[in-house]
Amino acid sequence: MSHALRKVAQSPFSNKIVRAEMPNRFTRPPFNCYDGKTDPVEHVSYYIQMMSLHTHNDALMCKVFTSSLGLTTLRRFNRLQKGSIRSFYELIQEFGVQFVTCNQVPQPVDALLSMKMRAGETLCSYASRYWELYNEIGGDNERVVANTFRMGLPEDSRLRESLTKKPPEGMRQLMRHIEEYKRLEDDRL
Repeated sequence: MSHALRKVAQSPFSNKIVRAEMPNRFTRPPFNCYDGKTDPVEHVSYYIQMMSLHTHNDALMCKVFTSSLGLTTLRRFNRLQKGSIRSFYELIQEFGVQFVTCNQVPQPVDALLSMKMRAGETLCSYASRYWELYNEIGGDNERVVANTFRMGLPEDSRLRESLTKKPPEGMRQLMRHIEEYKRLEDDRL
């Protein structure tokens, strides 16, 4: 057997994990294979959600995790030292280290301040761009969100005027307001 094949045959899992029995009638949930290009935190989060009924079984969580890896990431996994992984926590820590460059850097809340409605842009398009950025930030300060949305509208916008006179009390109210003005804009077009 070649050195490369021997290396692949050696498990990076501890003997305790390797020898652990798989539960009867276990069915592996369908996973998106991790390709090494997307956010590893999102992948681990998705994996944990898919395996939520089995999170108490550390060995199973480790063994099944490898089936969520694509070819490139599996090659990196196979390079880990034999017996170096003793728990699922250690596995995800090592996974994060291996793919740290793929982490998405969250946008700061200030990014919303720079959002402006472009000349000739529809309200629908501006709102879509705004909510996409808002979701990347994941902020929870609704008043800031409402104000930054308003400030990004043209100064002669009726929606801006309306939001200035009566600021929305929350996200739902802001979104309802936007929807009303989008319908008016669609009607005009």
